[in-house]
Amino acid sequence: MTAPFPLASRYPLRQMLPGFPDPREANASGGTMTLTRFLSTVSAALFLTMAGVGEPQASDLKITEMAVTTKIVKGNPIDSVRRISSTSVDALYCFTRVVRPKGPETTIKQVWYLNDEVVGEYELPIKGAQWRTFSKKTVVKGQSGVWRCEALDSEGSLLKSVTFQMN
Repeated sequence: MTAPFPLASRYPLRQMLPGFPDPREANASGGTMTLTRFLSTVSAALFLTMAGVGEPQASDLKITEMAVTTKIVKGNPIDSVRRISSTSVDALYCFTRVVRPKGPETTIKQVWYLNDEVVGEYELPIKGAQWRTFSKKTVVKGQSGVWRCEALDSEGSLLKSVTFQMN
């Protein structure tokens, strides 16, 4: 009887692929595993393993800090607005600090709301594993109400939201 694999004696499969069944052993139906079936099994296992190792997903983004501020100095917010008068500022900034796994550049979108109506949208690049970014919203005197700034990933999922009151 010929061995199903000519190199089987020189390269034992148990040593080459630990954890996989030896194709020369009998399977549940009493026969031996064919080379095609064995390679299909190995290919499927590799595919399933590699499927989870792909590029980082947008959902892998983590916002470690987000604040609406009156000014940004040296790349950082100087305060965190919770209540403010529309007559005291000309603009507000939504500062966001993002951490993400290594991978290609991505973006986040900051959406500004006044009384649940969109008043501004800004797409911002995220170019590093630890990245700071911000959007600027010009404030017109008399724009009072409940304000909100949301950070969305590139798929549109909400990452974080900050709410404040403007009188």
